[in-house]
Amino acid sequence: MEHGEAQQTFIIEGMSCASCAQNLETRLKKAPGVLEARVNFATAKAYVRYEPGRTSPERLQSVVDSAGYKVRQDTASAVFRVTDMTCASCASAIERSLAKTPGVHRADVNFAMGSVSVDFDPTVTRESGLVRAIENAGYKVARDEEAGSTPIDVDMAQLGRARRRMLWAWGFTIPIVIWMLPEMLFHVATFGHHVMNVGIVALASPVLFGPGLFTYRSAFKSVSHGGANMDVLIALGTLAAFVTGPLSFWLAIANYSGVASMIMAFHLTGRYFEARAKGRASEAIKKLLRLRAQTATLLVEGQEVSIPVDQVCVGDVMLVRPGEKVPTDGVVLEGESTVDESMATGESLPVPKGPGDEVIGATINQQGLLRVKAAKVGEDTFLAQVIKLVEEAQGTKVPVQEFADRVTAVFVPVVLVLAASTSALWLLMPERMRLILEAASPVIPWVQPDLGTVTLAVSATVAVLVIACPCALGLATPTALMVGSGLGAENGVLIRHGAAIQLLRESKTIVFDKTGTLTRGTPSVTDILAFSDTSETEVLALAAAVEQGSEHPLGRAVVAKAKDDPSLRMPAMEGFLAVAGKGVRAKVEGEDVILGTRAFLTDSGVDVQNLEDRLRALEEEGKTVTLVAAGTRALGAIALADTPKEDARDAVEELHRMGFETVMLTGDNWRTSRAMAKRLGVKRVLAEVLPADKASEVRRLQAEGRRVVMVGDGINDAPALAQADVGIAIGTGTDIAIASSDITLVRGDLTAVVSAINISRSTFRKIRENLAWAFSYNVVAIPIAVMGLLHPVVAEMAMAASSVSVVANATGLRRARVRPAYTIKQPKRAGT
Repeated sequence: MEHGEAQQTFIIEGMSCASCAQNLETRLKKAPGVLEARVNFATAKAYVRYEPGRTSPERLQSVVDSAGYKVRQDTASAVFRVTDMTCASCASAIERSLAKTPGVHRADVNFAMGSVSVDFDPTVTRESGLVRAIENAGYKVARDEEAGSTPIDVDMAQLGRARRRMLWAWGFTIPIVIWMLPEMLFHVATFGHHVMNVGIVALASPVLFGPGLFTYRSAFKSVSHGGANMDVLIALGTLAAFVTGPLSFWLAIANYSGVASMIMAFHLTGRYFEARAKGRASEAIKKLLRLRAQTATLLVEGQEVSIPVDQVCVGDVMLVRPGEKVPTDGVVLEGESTVDESMATGESLPVPKGPGDEVIGATINQQGLLRVKAAKVGEDTFLAQVIKLVEEAQGTKVPVQEFADRVTAVFVPVVLVLAASTSALWLLMPERMRLILEAASPVIPWVQPDLGTVTLAVSATVAVLVIACPCALGLATPTALMVGSGLGAENGVLIRHGAAIQLLRESKTIVFDKTGTLTRGTPSVTDILAFSDTSETEVLALAAAVEQGSEHPLGRAVVAKAKDDPSLRMPAMEGFLAVAGKGVRAKVEGEDVILGTRAFLTDSGVDVQNLEDRLRALEEEGKTVTLVAAGTRALGAIALADTPKEDARDAVEELHRMGFETVMLTGDNWRTSRAMAKRLGVKRVLAEVLPADKASEVRRLQAEGRRVVMVGDGINDAPALAQADVGIAIGTGTDIAIASSDITLVRGDLTAVVSAINISRSTFRKIRENLAWAFSYNVVAIPIAVMGLLHPVVAEMAMAASSVSVVANATGLRRARVRPAYTIKQPKRAGT
């Protein structure tokens, strides 16, 4: 490389064909300062040699962006399980520590799941460095055997520990409550005040320094690493209350040791119910894990052999009897049956299966005996991919959570300042503060204005410390996201990024690709026109000969039509060339044969003006017309039609009722596109758009101030899916790993698009409700505690109830109705 030159390699996302690579290469070559540019479609990489003084990698990346593609950073991903996070402040501390680590691009900590998801540059840092960053923040990463456990095992272990701590705490606290009741109700100290004070201190000590020791350790660890989590507030509050017990032997101060024990018992009870509620929120993952088949019956040299499903290899032949689960993804070799695929698609109707059909692992064979050849095993199976997608979604964040994260990061320090201010306020202005208590005492039973100044100051300070709750803020969004993504998986809607939930709710324009999305994508030949002295058979033979080299659905339909006629002979062709969005050409028996659009033939020197009336009549019927020419002579035309999906019109009408503007984006001609749009009720049509320009059309809609949802097949529409605010890819069967989309629909019908929007709206509604409750709770409760109107025990009960109520509200999302009123019937297989 010469002096003053530099070279950069970019990994490109969104290229769907060689034309995309050519388009991007042309744009890069035209960019100022670029000396050489090569784009390799096969490796999805762009190699650029440039002058550093005239351009930079950032400017080159902007060229890629403007072409409708994305530069993917050379990153690796890792997910860690952290076993000792106790509140949302812990999550913030870990995120801050990871953000300071060189090479880390993104770090999302999900307090609700106890997981840490990190995107990082493997050339800068290693996973061991990420583990050190988490440990430097004061938290522990699960050991290999723990990390390999299923979420069911981990949740059960954590729930068991939380339950034991709670029961141990109440075992000592209940006697304290019984002992304190006579004094509270009748002012009678059983065995005398001195004995009672000693006894309560003795009973409270095992609670605080037994099951409560976990809370103190967490608080100490947080402070020693320069942070302050929720446990710091609980630790300070309970210790301040407990110390009053020993001090009461020498000072005129009320004994709050029993109160400290009750606060800790209620705190540990809240932790237990929070763990239970979080377990219900993550039920979707557990349900998916339970779906897996445990064993498979293989046919080996004619003999049946039962083995664990994780020992099945690709190519093994499995025997699946009625009522059994299909062990792993595969293809039916023999037999006919119906299979319950509701676990994958959410569709309750069984799906007919026969030789050549794909089956999904963990679905249930209902009727006939099937012989299935294993096609995917282990991490490559449909179920494994679904679990991975759901876990990824649950590990991401929704934009609305950003404000809550900023509040959580400073929450505990602010509360500590408020607690110190409360103590000073009561000690410096006791008479003024006592007036508030005197006014409230007839209404609030636990308010006692006649207590000593120090006792009232301690009570108010402890109440402030334990009523403040960043946990509710930290749980508000991730728990709703957990339930929403799980609900989506149960209904065949796989959400890859949490942000898509908010953006989908905010969008009002939805763009559909036509072929394969609104229509079945399997066109058939309807008309063959022959011009001059050429016969229809000759037109079809020439067209089929050329289309043998094409993978386009229209080309396959022409070849299929020719094969239906056993008397038709397809001549050999050579030199096949496809021009994206225009047509194909090849040499057939030494003559140039061209198939494609009017514009393509005109550019090739073929006069088609005198055919306009005949072609228009076909296109107004909603048919796509392909012209056939040899040399410069138009020989004929072939008309093809694609039928709409059964639910397409119903889905479009439902989207209009939901307030969406619908747009059809297609490479087909205007007349055919308008005819199909009118048939389906689509409001706006963007036709004759080349694949490479679809992203530009989406960008143009966004420039009008719209948030755009793009629905496509995830392959030809990859650049447009990536450009849209939300990309929804329609998958079929096991084909769900579509990297360009934010949401993948397992079902091929458009009912799933409506379901995805309903899930988005329901989930975001729960997120807003949770955040509103969490903020309002703290805004209202903390001032009341400062004024001394909250008993510390009542404050702790309210704090625990706040966290549990947020999670419980999120779990209510599972009852949301996400499917539209109309349903799609499965087609019947002949002979079943």
